Amino acid sequence: MTTIASERPAGRPAGRITLRTDRERAPRSERRAGLLLSSPFLIVYLLFMIGPLAVGVVVSFFNTTTVKSGLGGWVGLSNYRTVVQDSLFWSAMWHSVLFTLLTTPPLVVLALAFAVLASRVRRGTVFYRLAFFAPYVVPSSVVVLVFLWMYTPQVGLVPKLFSAVGLTSPDFIGSTSGGWTAVVLMTLWWTFGFNFVLYTAGIQDVPTEVYEAAAIDGASPWQQIRFLTVPLLSRTTSLVLILQILASLKVFDQIYLLLGGGPNQSTRPVIEYIYDTGFTSYRGGYGAAATMVYFVIIVAISAAWYALRHYRTAAAERADQRPAPRAERRTS
Repeated sequence: MTTIASERPAGRPAGRITLRTDRERAPRSERRAGLLLSSPFLIVYLLFMIGPLAVGVVVSFFNTTTVKSGLGGWVGLSNYRTVVQDSLFWSAMWHSVLFTLLTTPPLVVLALAFAVLASRVRRGTVFYRLAFFAPYVVPSSVVVLVFLWMYTPQVGLVPKLFSAVGLTSPDFIGSTSGGWTAVVLMTLWWTFGFNFVLYTAGIQDVPTEVYEAAAIDGASPWQQIRFLTVPLLSRTTSLVLILQILASLKVFDQIYLLLGGGPNQSTRPVIEYIYDTGFTSYRGGYGAAATMVYFVIIVAISAAWYALRHYRTAAAERADQRPAPRAERRTS
C-alpha cells in the first residue's frame, strides 16, 4: 500500500512531496510460486558455481594430484604459503594486471565514441551496430587463427604492409613487446562490441527532448555530446568500467592460443599459470590454492568498487537532500 503525504518542517518551503511505501508480506502462495520459478536457476547455480567453488576450497588443503584419485595427504595452509611466496604466481598476476591496464581504457573510450557516432548517423544505423557487435560473437579460436595468419612473419598481412612502406615489421609472435601489441589489438577488435552495445542501450534511454532543448538553446553537436551525453551516461560508464576490469583480469584464451604465454612466459597471465600448475604439472592442490588466492583478489576488487559506488551515491543523495542556503538580501 502506498500513501502520499506532504511534510513541511518549520522554516522550510512547502511543495516537497514524499512517497511512503508500506511493504506487505507476500502471500504464501506467491512466495511458493517465486521459489518454484527460480528453482531451475538455483539448482544450476549450486551445481556449477557453488559446488566447484566448495570442492576447490577443500582440495586446496590437500596434496592433491590430477594423476591419482582421491584428495591425497592433508597439508593445511602449506599450499597457500607456497602460492604467496611464489614469484612466478605474482609475475603472472602482474601480466594480468598489465593486460587490464592496456585494454580497459581504449575499450571504454572507443566503445563510447563509436556508440555516440552510431547513434547520430541518419542512415545505416542498424548496419553500423551490427558491424561493431559482430566480432564479439566469433569464437576465440577463430579470432586467434585469423590474427595469427595476419601476424605471421614474411607471409602475414601485417608484415607485408610494413614491407610495402619500407618499414621493418615488429615481431608480433617472438618478442614480448610485439606479443603484447598483438594480443591487445586483437582483443580490442574482438571484445569491443559488448561495451558498444551497453553504451548504445544507455544512449537510447536518454530522452530526445533533452537534445531538442539543447539544440534550441544553440548547443552544437559536440557540446551536446560533451555536456549532455557523456554526463548522462555516467552510470553506464561505471558499469562498463567494472565489467571490463573483471573481464580483462580473467584473460586466458587469446593469450594462450596466440602466444602460449611466451616468449619465456613473459606474457603468461595468472589463469594460464593456474592451468599449467594444475593440469600440466599435475599439482591439483596447489592449483586450487592459487585459484582461491586469485578469487579473493577478484572479490576484493569488486567489493572495493561497490563500496566506492555506494559511498558516492550516498554522498550525492545527501547533497540533494541538503536544504538550499537562504538568499540574503543585499542592502545598499
